[in-house]
Amino acid sequence: MIKVLVNGAHGRMGLTVAAAVLNDPELELVGAVDAISASDIGELLGRKTLNIPIETDLDRALDTHQPDVMVDFTQPAVVFNNVMTALKHKVSPVVGTTGLSDDALDLIRAESLKQSTPTFIAPNFALGAVLMMKMAVEAAKYFPDVEIIELHHDKKLDAPSGTAALTAKMINGVRPEHRQGHPDEVEKIDRVRGGEVGGIRIHSVRLPGYVAHQEVIFGGLGQTLTIRHDSINRESFMPGVVLACKRVRSLTGLTVGLDKLLD
Repeated sequence: MIKVLVNGAHGRMGLTVAAAVLNDPELELVGAVDAISASDIGELLGRKTLNIPIETDLDRALDTHQPDVMVDFTQPAVVFNNVMTALKHKVSPVVGTTGLSDDALDLIRAESLKQSTPTFIAPNFALGAVLMMKMAVEAAKYFPDVEIIELHHDKKLDAPSGTAALTAKMINGVRPEHRQGHPDEVEKIDRVRGGEVGGIRIHSVRLPGYVAHQEVIFGGLGQTLTIRHDSINRESFMPGVVLACKRVRSLTGLTVGLDKLLD
């Protein structure tokens, strides 16, 4: 059994992760942490009492429960410290919280190697999102003009999404950077054309009703090609999270992207 602690357990993603861990015969939920405490996570899930309270002190919970893996779906402002705390306890982080900078990733990579404790981070745990990115990279070899629209729920704190940023990075790996649109175009409203990553425009939508969605739109002579992925509910991420929990301890250092576990 792989012992799992869920950090951010009171949130919608955290509760969904806890349920997925409880439903898998190879995983054992041993702890739950959040800024908001609760007497028992089982009651929040509508199950019988599990005698697993949601605690507020991550450092103490890691020391008390000694999990193999910490799954983190918290907030960009605290995820780096959470990961470093887990590594200090030689607990492998599986991270779905986005917003980590390249410098932060470098520090996590170094600490993972120092502690001989692997870390896994995925901007998106949905299998369909991984396939969307792979297909976008293939399309970019033939359609260099591309823009990305990502749509998420209005409670998401960072923009663009980690999936959109990674998609742009992957596309830029196979096409030369170039400016799209008319060379003399004028933005009458600041950033109305979206943010830009290596010449690729990214547009972020935040509205209630969405979960996680992305369109990669390619334009060519007399035609367009759209690759879209939709996560209709948070359960769509759970097979990827469960897979990461099972595989992370066999990795080395820092691994980024669910595709690394599927290849």
